[in-house]
Amino acid sequence: MTQKNIVILFTDDQRFDTIQALNNPVIQTPNIDALVSEGCTFTRAHIPGGTSGAICMPSRAMLHTGRTLFHLDDCGQSIPDEHRMLGEHLQEHGYQTFGTGKWHNGTAAYARSFNHGAEIFFGGMDDHWNVPVHNYDPSGKYESRLPICPDASNSNDVINRNGDHLTAGKHSSELFAEAAAEFITGYESEDPFFVYVSFMAPHDPRVMPADFLNLYDAETIELPANFLGAHPFENGALHCRDEELEAFPRMPDKIKTHIAEYYAMITHLDDEIGKVISALKESGQYENTIIVFAGDNGLALGQHGLMGKQSMYEHSIRVPLIFSGPGIKQGQSDSYCYLLDIYATLCELVGIETPDTVDGKSLINAINSDASIRDDLYFAYVNSQRAVKDQRYKLIEYVCEGKNNMSQLFDLENDPWEMENLIDHPEHQERVKKLRERLYDYVNEWDEQKHPYGTEFWEAMT
Repeated sequence: MTQKNIVILFTDDQRFDTIQALNNPVIQTPNIDALVSEGCTFTRAHIPGGTSGAICMPSRAMLHTGRTLFHLDDCGQSIPDEHRMLGEHLQEHGYQTFGTGKWHNGTAAYARSFNHGAEIFFGGMDDHWNVPVHNYDPSGKYESRLPICPDASNSNDVINRNGDHLTAGKHSSELFAEAAAEFITGYESEDPFFVYVSFMAPHDPRVMPADFLNLYDAETIELPANFLGAHPFENGALHCRDEELEAFPRMPDKIKTHIAEYYAMITHLDDEIGKVISALKESGQYENTIIVFAGDNGLALGQHGLMGKQSMYEHSIRVPLIFSGPGIKQGQSDSYCYLLDIYATLCELVGIETPDTVDGKSLINAINSDASIRDDLYFAYVNSQRAVKDQRYKLIEYVCEGKNNMSQLFDLENDPWEMENLIDHPEHQERVKKLRERLYDYVNEWDEQKHPYGTEFWEAMT
């Protein structure tokens, strides 16, 4: 029996509710819609937050190691040799591994993960039309050979582009999709392949070909129900980079423009994903390939008066997650899961053991039946926010300036936009008590007490 190929399509800042087939009639995503119809979609997939303002860095480290948030080193900026990465584990089981696009977890970790690659971007964000990228380097050194920015007129503005070449005028989504498609169509080995396509879109700066922007009229975009001009209290992240992308107070017309551009980037991204899928079909590999589509974190874009993803609200912690391909039952699962569960799931799908270093759980039972994989979920953001949610309620605790300055309780069944704080309602006090106890359970289960951010947060809480 031929071993199954694996393709992971990973997007940057794409929220869970940005796919037409998943109840968003405004956005156009025909290729992702096809994956939804052909595969299994996890409608309640999450990330557990982040130990860095750059949420994508630990998120991507969790994807590739299957480890929980506080079991990463250095916020995921680098990955220790003892943490077995998905790519290197697949190589040991006969896979050829190819990576293209964004890599936010260090050059050494990339070199361990992939024995092929092209158009590799080491960093968090950049100009989509002038991405500084590396060719694949078998030595794994990935030394930057680009000069300092030639247009910098002020020495304080001089930057060193981390890459060995630029492809000026080609959008990042096109650059990475075409690199993956070329690898797939030219693949001649009898070995199975693992292709990781890591897009920079729809992360800002939100730019895309005009044809896609013209699909959306900002004036007709509806504001989210929980739109606010400003977040009503200090959450520990109100002045990070993401929140400075729009002035305070947030103005409705500005937010509508942001949403229109966000949707346009996703539609362009979807079009490029079509190139990868077409390459699989044209090469005869589609029927033997497991495709995973996911996003690294969500984004607020005006919800709760926020712009970024540095919060415990649904718009920031929920992400798309789709498995499609041989052996995967079609349909949808509402089982709670994390992106860090992808690793163990893929191991079971291709019939190899899951390394002991992986904390995540296989989602196979949820794919094949109505099984629930996780009863509740835990979330954390640096040293200022913690949250836990059961199947209906979410508790969020905030610590700012060394004290617990706010608590929130939301009934997600009746209040999915998280607009009514129930924390002081007498009938919910026993529920709050139990959720707080579950928060403390997770501190021990995830070894948070060993992390500086955990120590700072929980000392303030007590």
